[in-house]
Amino acid sequence: MPNIASILKAEISRVARKEVRAEIEVLRKSSVAHRASIAALRRQVDALEKALRRAVKGSAGRSVAPEADTAVDAGVKRRFSVNRLAAHRAKLGLSAATYGKLVGVSGQTIYHWEQGKARPRAAQLESLASVRELGAGEVAERLESL
Repeated sequence: MPNIASILKAEISRVARKEVRAEIEVLRKSSVAHRASIAALRRQVDALEKALRRAVKGSAGRSVAPEADTAVDAGVKRRFSVNRLAAHRAKLGLSAATYGKLVGVSGQTIYHWEQGKARPRAAQLESLASVRELGAGEVAERLESL
């Protein structure tokens, strides 16, 4: 005949395991939810850091005029062509120094751009674009005002 103490001990042990298992299941579910939210937060932090690096890299060393800043923010992407710059300057019949005054840079910078030794910055591209939109008469007026 089984000992009542051993039966009672076995039953208490079984009920305790059942209770512990139920509590552990609740903890597991909350742990999984917390890990998922932590992973989502890490992805969000990584995306924000990446965007910050891009923003810092894009704005480093660049002093943009307010007019050019709005065009850059509006998504206008300017392209630069050495041949078009030289052709436009020749069409207007201007020296590199004079053309540089219109754009807001030195004549030497215009020569470097035309030879492909350097490339204009975003603000300078905006200045070049505004000069390209001018006609010969407007260019003469602007040169007189400078």
